[in-house]
Formats: sequence, C-alpha cells, structure tokens
Amino acid sequence: MAFWRTATGAVLVAVKVQPKSRRPGLQGRAPAVDGERLRIGVTEAAEDGRANRAACATLAEALNVPSSAVAVTSGATSREKTLRVEGDPAHLTALLETL
Repeated sequence: MAFWRTATGAVLVAVKVQPKSRRPGLQGRAPAVDGERLRIGVTEAAEDGRANRAACATLAEALNVPSSAVAVTSGATSREKTLRVEGDPAHLTALLETL
C-alpha cells in the first residue's frame, strides 16, 4: 500500500517525522499501523512548529515544488502526520513512486 493518496488538485502524503535527526532528509519508508509512511528526518526540534516547517520544506524540495505548496493537514503535534502537496496529482504521484 502506498504512503500517499490523491485528492482534488493535490496529493496527501503520510509521513513519520524524526525531529533532531543526525541524518536530515528523506530516509525511506517506515511501517505503521495504518500502512506505510515516508520517513523524514529534520535537524530542528519539535518546538513552535519548527520540525513541521522543516518536514514540509524537505518534502517540497524532494518533489521540486515551492515550500508554500506543502502543508500539515493532520498530526501537527505527532510524529506521524499527513502532508498535503498542492499540484498536479498525476505528476506528483510519479515523483513519489521514485522516492
């Protein structure tokens, strides 16, 4: 099962964020109770939304979209989150399959 699903004009990506990571960036896939998630390591601490913003920026860079196109839609205070990436779902899905 994929860690993303399409929505109108966007893709919803299930992620697991590792704050204060020694290895920032995309770290592959991680199993979860509700299916796979994309692991994202960030150097920022989980304070004042800094880790959330860093996770959004990391995913935006990987998908070559502006960071303003990525937002947390659920799980803002949890390590397991859903990020919404605005853009063409077909194009974004093709890029996500390569991660």
